[in-house]
Amino acid sequence: MAKRTDAETLSKHIRDELRTNILRGQWAPGDRLQLNQLSEQFSTSSTVVREALTRLAGDRLVVLKPNRGFFVPTVSLDELRDITELRCVNEQFAVSLAIERGDLNWEGELMAVHHRMERTPSRDAENLPTIEWAAAHQAFHAQLLAACGVPVLIDLTNTLSDLTQLYNRWATSATNWSGRDLSAEHQAILDAALARDAETTSRLLAEHYHGTLEAITKLGVEVGLPATTA
Repeated sequence: MAKRTDAETLSKHIRDELRTNILRGQWAPGDRLQLNQLSEQFSTSSTVVREALTRLAGDRLVVLKPNRGFFVPTVSLDELRDITELRCVNEQFAVSLAIERGDLNWEGELMAVHHRMERTPSRDAENLPTIEWAAAHQAFHAQLLAACGVPVLIDLTNTLSDLTQLYNRWATSATNWSGRDLSAEHQAILDAALARDAETTSRLLAEHYHGTLEAITKLGVEVGLPATTA
């Protein structure tokens, strides 16, 4: 039993590390993830790495191609539009439930993660989103939904959030285009949620996500997003 637990812990550690590296743009869209290289990097067997990659394939952060191996997913604007629409529908429902069911602890955590996001530098020297801000940003949006009480809904929204972050990372300047104030958008969402105004919070979330879609759509050709999915 102990050996099994150790193996599961190692697999989760590798999965978390690979997820972080994919989201931070360590590999380009479509790059092959070499089992032997990753096994050496993590000082473990290819079986453990394969298990971690298979789990990530279930989250759509990795693509498994039969008889070819594991790859970083490629992206398309059409797919991003679908992801955005699905994300809006799911999160508008989830945030409505969270506002109805959330207690004072939920409010306190929401204010705390928003404060952390606001105090975290968002861009590095190359004008790329910092890993720290990206994590704080996802934590804020996750906490908005945390009190909804529907685990399968939260899991789905987390997956869609990760996929959106891939686009944000590869379309380097898409969320920093002229005329958009992300800080003000997040503040308005926070204020509406704390006011227990589900309708306004839902609307602002949808506008927030469509703003990202619009930005990436405008810059997609410029930043060289691949035209097709994996």
